[in-house]
Amino acid sequence: MTTDDTRWILVADDEPSVRQFVERALNYAGYAVTAVPDGNAALEALTKRKYDLLLTDIVMPDLDGIALALKVAKDYPDTRILMMSGYANQRQRAHNLDFLAHEVISKPFTLEEITKRIAGAFAA
Repeated sequence: MTTDDTRWILVADDEPSVRQFVERALNYAGYAVTAVPDGNAALEALTKRKYDLLLTDIVMPDLDGIALALKVAKDYPDTRILMMSGYANQRQRAHNLDFLAHEVISKPFTLEEITKRIAGAFAA
């Protein structure tokens, strides 16, 4: 159950195990979470409700996380953006977009790490 002050997070990741882990971790931390398998599904979810934060994988088929983040930053400027990737070259690519994303999180991460990074993004 959510309240009016609940923070809504949209998670976009094409890996089911990562997506489910993040969704459970953030639900456990008290956030309301919508988890989707790709960037296009994330854009669709954004038309249905306001999200406080987008947590997106960088490497996804069709619409990747950077293209998604650029669109979200333009169309939903109040939505904070965090990115995640297991690929060093993709993390570097995203770090060149510091104006866009609060942080790029390296995979794999623990429950404690992801909730700390999310809390940090909200505190910033």
